[in-house]
Amino acid sequence: MNENIPGFASSRLLLRLRTRQWVLLALLDQHRNLGRAAAAMNISQPAATKLLQQLEETFAVPLFTRVARGMTPTPYGEALVRHARWVLTDFGVVCEELEALRSGLSGSLRIGSVPGAVPELLAPALVDYQRQHERVAVSVVVDTSDVMLRQLARGEVDLMLGRLTEDHSAEDFDSVPLLGEAQVVVVRKGHPLLRRKSVTLHELVRWPWLLQPPGSPQRGRFEAALREAGIRERLRVTETASPIAMTALLEHSDMAAVMPASQAAHYTRLGLLRVLPAEVPMRVPPIYLITRRAHSLSPAAAAFVALLRPGG
Repeated sequence: MNENIPGFASSRLLLRLRTRQWVLLALLDQHRNLGRAAAAMNISQPAATKLLQQLEETFAVPLFTRVARGMTPTPYGEALVRHARWVLTDFGVVCEELEALRSGLSGSLRIGSVPGAVPELLAPALVDYQRQHERVAVSVVVDTSDVMLRQLARGEVDLMLGRLTEDHSAEDFDSVPLLGEAQVVVVRKGHPLLRRKSVTLHELVRWPWLLQPPGSPQRGRFEAALREAGIRERLRVTETASPIAMTALLEHSDMAAVMPASQAAHYTRLGLLRVLPAEVPMRVPPIYLITRRAHSLSPAAAAFVALLRPGG
């Protein structure tokens, strides 16, 4: 009779699994070598071999294949490795929250953000949040949307401020638009182009550029804008996704860069950069609040979301 209960068969399968097997899967994917994975777990290689064999017997599929320099996951192995990471990440979050409670705090909040969301969205909201929730331990990671989405999918951040990309399925995430703004061109104070009343895109490409790495959303949109303008010249490009590296390099060179208007306004207020009188025809979607659809937010994360969406 129990066989007809929804989820009973998978629950019975779960009871056959052991925590060490999830750890072994993650370490095998990391090291691609059974001996090194066993050493990382402080167990013998025969013990690790037995754990892997039991896993393969449980699911009745091969999980790893031996290659010249170690082991590589099969498609079945890749699926299980992905879930093993989720299990271990979620357990790590639980441990962090328990430790936070033991330390007199009320939880932890891990935020991922693209640089353009920091000045106008993240910074003021976070200051207000920490004023209201002083006992929450907060960490912030800033990177491009594609990198942040991977971290969000793995559960390494609770939520992110950024944009969905073509490499990630919108079905896996909930997203709410928060901020739409133009992109502008920035240079250092005293840059020769600041003496001009207006600068065309064709004139700008003659100068050195500081851009995000290939594959990043902003880089793709910038290159699309150049193609639409009929510009085929090869640019002199330095690549970085680091906001601090970008501002430092701009300060000490004649390079130009593209960034959201609010981020440029932040650096202008600090006296670091200036906005050029130039139009950049980049089609940029708004910045979204993005969360994982299949996972509930912790109380600390839910409180931050409520602050970002006061009427939502």
